[in-house]
Amino acid sequence: MSDKPLVVAISSRALFDLDESHRIYEEQGTQAYCEYQIEHEDTPLEPGGAFTLVSKLLALNEGCETHKPNVEIILLSRNSSDTGLRVFNSIQHHGLAISRAVFTSGSSPYRYVSPFGANLFLSTSPEDVRKALNEGVAAATILPAKASQNAKDDKPQLRIAFDGDAVLFSDESERIYKEKGLQAFTENEQQTAKDPLSGGPFKAFLKTLNHLQTQFPEEGSPLRTALVTARSAPAHERVIRTLRAWGIRIDEAIFLGGMDKGPFLKSFGADIFFDDQQGHCDSAREHVATGHVPHGIANEEVE
Repeated sequence: MSDKPLVVAISSRALFDLDESHRIYEEQGTQAYCEYQIEHEDTPLEPGGAFTLVSKLLALNEGCETHKPNVEIILLSRNSSDTGLRVFNSIQHHGLAISRAVFTSGSSPYRYVSPFGANLFLSTSPEDVRKALNEGVAAATILPAKASQNAKDDKPQLRIAFDGDAVLFSDESERIYKEKGLQAFTENEQQTAKDPLSGGPFKAFLKTLNHLQTQFPEEGSPLRTALVTARSAPAHERVIRTLRAWGIRIDEAIFLGGMDKGPFLKSFGADIFFDDQQGHCDSAREHVATGHVPHGIANEEVE
């Protein structure tokens, strides 16, 4: 694992603000979109929802041997190579070290996630994200942020926050809560406190992040993680024991007992937060960049 970088595949609309361009595509069609992008190909695109995350991920390569980076970012875009020139020009303008890309001229690019060996896929397309999740890749839909993406971030440390059930862990306990209520859930978690939960779609990604953390001194590490969960005592014990059984260190664990997550994520300073439930995502994106993970029972109900 030490020789393999953390690989993140990201769509151009997650990396840059392409809303105006997309409106032209929807209202005027492909030809007008192509003409617009070519006309503006020397006008840099503004940062999108995952821009800060990508910038800080790439910063983890500072001081590395050039042939062994800690992180690699892959661009996956529905643009053609022609209209994608504006995207590459914007990458260069913002000083992002991204060299590998796929342009699919309108078709879904998710099928390239696995060949690149991506540990994470970020997109604005829920359909592409679901397909990637079905292939066993951690994936999330970057939501339109209500928090400002243009505010200057002077915090160099990369901070990533995760929900627990149906994200880091399977949704086995969440199913009990949804189907039988809080009391049954609590009783189950007490009875199974010493039985580790099964892994969820983001277990492998967190494990890779945790391994990456070991490349840096614990004091002053450029990477920090947090678990932000609606669980509370006594349902906390199983979570703690599960992470211990997995051999994963998480830097902060916040057990909220159903309180809104947004203000706590702001206090943590998350560069991105991953959650399976739309309500928690809506609270989070008031304050931080947020990725919705369409996985588990909470998403089956809305299909």
